[in-house]
Parts: sequence; C-alpha cells; structure tokens
Amino acid sequence: MTPSPSAASVLDLAPVVPVVVVSDASRAVPLARALVAGGLPAIEVTLRTPAAPDAIRAIAEEVPDAVVGAGTVLTPEQVTRCVDAGARFLVSPGWTDALLAAMRGAGVPFLPGVSTASEVVALLERGVREMKFFPAQAAGGTAYLTSLAGPLPQARFCPTGGIGPATAPDYLALPNVGCVGGSWMVPPDAVAAGDWGRVEALARASAALRSPRRAGGTCR
Repeated sequence: MTPSPSAASVLDLAPVVPVVVVSDASRAVPLARALVAGGLPAIEVTLRTPAAPDAIRAIAEEVPDAVVGAGTVLTPEQVTRCVDAGARFLVSPGWTDALLAAMRGAGVPFLPGVSTASEVVALLERGVREMKFFPAQAAGGTAYLTSLAGPLPQARFCPTGGIGPATAPDYLALPNVGCVGGSWMVPPDAVAAGDWGRVEALARASAALRSPRRAGGTCR
C-alpha cells in the first residue's frame, strides 16, 4: 500500500528523507523508483533547478509508491505550483507568516524550517509541531536539538544539512527527531550515469539506519 502522509506524519515514513536535486526531469522517475525500491518512499525534490516541477509531476504520476514532496519552497506561488504538480508534502528552509499561511492552506503536510529556539516557539504558538531543523550541523547539530528537547518537548524535527550515514544515527537517537534529510544516497555521479542499482543499494542502507534505541521500531 502506498504510504500516505495523511495517515502518518512525513517524519514517520522512513528514517531518512532523500533530498534530491534533479537537473534532468527524464531521470526523475528511475531515480524515484530506485529510492522506493531501497525503502525510502518519501522523496524531497528541491526547487533548485528549473526541472524540479516537471520532476515532481513525473514522480507523482508514474511512481505510485513514492510520496513526493517539494523542498526549498520559498514563496506562496511555489506552494501552489508544487501542489498542482503533485507534491504531497512541502519543506522550506525557513518561514514567514505569508509562506506559512500558504503552506497551511495547501492541504498537504509541511515542514517549515527553523534554526533557533525563538523560531520553534513561534511555530508552536501557531499550532505547528513538526519542523525542519536547518542547517542542522552548522546550527548546532545534536547538541542543540538535545537542548531544545527539555523546554520544548512537543516539537519534532527533521534535521537536514551536513548529515551523512555516519552521523544520522546520532540524530535518530534523539527523542525529538523523527527522521533526517540527506543526499548521500543520491551521489551526483551515480545519477548522471543512471546507476540506479547503486542508488538503490545506498537507499537500502539508509533505510536500515536506526539508533540502538529504535532498533526494530519505527521512525517516531
């Protein structure tokens, strides 16, 4: 059955959300199929290239087991365009009230970006409990998130930025982390070469990442 963020949080679909930059929309479908086959159904296609909207549309139409989302969402106009293309969740590196209102009105799950306690408190005030922590490593990493867990236990995060397979389990061990975002399973040379077997193998290894506390459990 296709995972659905309406039935469970995007943060709970897998321990890792691939953060994908697609320069050629024709590669989006085989790339998504490799990631899904490796156990990573939630795929964030970033709006860093002109090909991104077409890539989102292609994945939404041709890879039914994928939960495709749009990342690097910066404007209300991008919110509308991405949801129209088939995005099933939205991710932003930061937020404003206008952007937050657009994401809230889009009818799909969203993860606004934060990097300070004040931003977290402001989102909690607005009824938002799930957020992107970005840029994770540069903003304080696991030590910062550990500090937030005490006074703000109701906030849950998807840390993204500078995280790799060696450090991901440290983030996943934290009680306020649902999953992490990263791009190590989609190396540019493998994507350029169409080496989907390598992408699938890296995705499978990423899907198996669990902290000792969560071994055998779900990413919650």
